[in-house]
Amino acid sequence: MVVQTEKFEFQNNNGETLLGALELPDGVPKATALFAHCFSCNKNVLAASRISRAMRDRGFAVLRFDFTGLGQSEGDFSNTNFSTNVDDLRSAIDALKAKGMAPGILVGHSLGGAAVLHLAQEVEGVALVATIGAPSEPAHVAHLIDERASKSIAETGEAEVNLGGQSFRIKKQFLDDINETSLKEKLVRLRKPVLIFHSPIDSIVGIEQARKIYESANHPKSFISLDSADHLLRNKSDAQFVADAISTWASRYLEFDLPAESPAVTRPTDGSVVVLERDRVFTQDVMTENHSIVADEPLGVGGRDLGMTPYDLLLAALGSCTSMTLRMYAQRKGIELNTIRVTLQHDKIHASDCEACEDQPKKVDRITRMITIDGDLTAAQKKRLLEIADMCPVHRTLMNQKEIVTLDDDQSE
Repeated sequence: MVVQTEKFEFQNNNGETLLGALELPDGVPKATALFAHCFSCNKNVLAASRISRAMRDRGFAVLRFDFTGLGQSEGDFSNTNFSTNVDDLRSAIDALKAKGMAPGILVGHSLGGAAVLHLAQEVEGVALVATIGAPSEPAHVAHLIDERASKSIAETGEAEVNLGGQSFRIKKQFLDDINETSLKEKLVRLRKPVLIFHSPIDSIVGIEQARKIYESANHPKSFISLDSADHLLRNKSDAQFVADAISTWASRYLEFDLPAESPAVTRPTDGSVVVLERDRVFTQDVMTENHSIVADEPLGVGGRDLGMTPYDLLLAALGSCTSMTLRMYAQRKGIELNTIRVTLQHDKIHASDCEACEDQPKKVDRITRMITIDGDLTAAQKKRLLEIADMCPVHRTLMNQKEIVTLDDDQSE
């Protein structure tokens, strides 16, 4: 099995660099999860690292990262609050989407659990939410600040606070923010499956907080008791249990534990392409005689995000054909090329924006193809290569008049 942990950097709303660890399983991930760690912790706290790696071993990609001012991330922790943590999660989600790994699962530990509950409903593509030892309201963490520090904050606007053996500077704006932020209304509006983990002996966030979350959340909702576990899940077996439970629970909703292809289907041998849907959902197995790929739709529109969309595949066909055509031409002409990169985008434009689109519908399809060629080329060679790109077979097929004949299996005999 080949698994890896990748360094993952992205920017927060203030342009500061946040550092994360992206756990990648062997092969295509079943889904991507985003893990939000506990208050004043970091991405390497035992609960975050152990759960993320255990989920990775079950086939998930998992991102855990340091919130602003914590761990290896830039920024001043004293200037952060619950709202900035939520904003950091938004930035992480955007960064994962840019990588083509939009998260389908949000997992939050302690205050991180409150953060993912606060955010979940607004994020397109997020299908599931799991919390571990989470408070029902952000204001619950105020009890971690002792009376001396609270008095100092009231008098001077800030105080040095010891949290988990580390010293942090807390400002009045942090307390104001958690007191002004309500989670109950967010829970009432949440229309996504929720899984709640909590220990009955949690001395940091009491078990009654889990009850309040459960009562406010809509069905489907589930509760799992972490008997004998402490708040930070220091016992490795507790973290493994949580990861296994999330993985099994997620399979009920994401429906990814299916075979790569139906064993009842024989691969084509006549040069055709066979497309077979999986279990009456959007996921499709695409097969030729010697190869298989998966096509799918994003989680936000009901797919499992296990493969490229149909339009992705269309662009991939044009891009790969373009690159192959250029390479063949260069080899035939003895032109030295290092690398060829083709970047494509598809969108729809108004016909009035297209000079060559007379008598067309109100909107037409447009594919933008950017070709980057690394090589010591003359201007004439580069110009000719761009002309050759338009001669690739798939390009010609897309530009030609087309006829698509649809038959049922009775007509094909």
